[in-house]
Amino acid sequence: MSGPAPVVSEAVPAALDGERLDRVVSFLTGMSRRQAAEAVARGLVCLDGEPVDARSRRVREGEEVRVEGGDPEPVAPPVADPAVGFTIVHEDEHVVVVDKPAGLVIHPGAGNETGTLVHGLLARYPEVAEVGSPQRPGIVHRLDRGTSGLLMVARTAEAHGSLVGQLSERRVDRRYQALVHGRVQADEGRIEAAIGRSPRDRTKMAVVADGREARTAYTVERRWARPAVSLLECRLETGRTHQIRVHVSAIGHPVVGDATYDSSRDHHGLDRPFLHAVRLAFTHPADGSPMVFSSSLSADLEGVLAELAELEV
Repeated sequence: MSGPAPVVSEAVPAALDGERLDRVVSFLTGMSRRQAAEAVARGLVCLDGEPVDARSRRVREGEEVRVEGGDPEPVAPPVADPAVGFTIVHEDEHVVVVDKPAGLVIHPGAGNETGTLVHGLLARYPEVAEVGSPQRPGIVHRLDRGTSGLLMVARTAEAHGSLVGQLSERRVDRRYQALVHGRVQADEGRIEAAIGRSPRDRTKMAVVADGREARTAYTVERRWARPAVSLLECRLETGRTHQIRVHVSAIGHPVVGDATYDSSRDHHGLDRPFLHAVRLAFTHPADGSPMVFSSSLSADLEGVLAELAELEV
């Protein structure tokens, strides 16, 4: 994470194992709890090299807490914007499932202060302003800007806690379709490689020895010879930043359209990665019922598959 020198960068001691992140930041830096919460909201706090946006996140002994320098000023919460467009595939009084279009940013951040999914959610569900992080209200997990498909949003604090817990316990089924360069030989497999910030470019993630545990399972759905590409179903077993994109690139099969991790190949006219969150399954946070949703590929991705089919004729 770029920025000023850190106020603190050290491992969580045993005495603070299981404590809330804001309390740990306050203890280690001398900030007030309010300042610590604002530092988290501004993205100034990292755990093991990754920004964390939930001040209530429980830390584990040995995790590295890094707090960037600067006295955190109060951050104005995002405001409702009914002009933000997205599709709702499910809603009840506890949870919402969104089908996110490519190009829509999930929450405010540097360079994206307006027009995010959060702004649109606040227009439809104003109560989420009190759920989770003030800067990322209701958000349980994220999709990259260029990734389309399904994600869940909490409407109550209780639902937020339940859904975050299911994610941390790996009880949420998240599957993606990804078109990758090259013919993946094995019909199925699992990529197990730790992910952290790239030592060469801090804006990117990479497979690194001291990164966080990351596992991606995949199944090959289809292969093409000319051009040599493969359509995969990828199943997240952990949830690291850019996980699928980094993992498939690391085995020599970067995602088609992903200029960040592979800028040298033909991306078949795409200006974003061929990556779509096609399936989402979890347990309802209130009644415990199974919730299962699916999403069709968006038009730009379907167009690429149609062109591949024509080349086979």
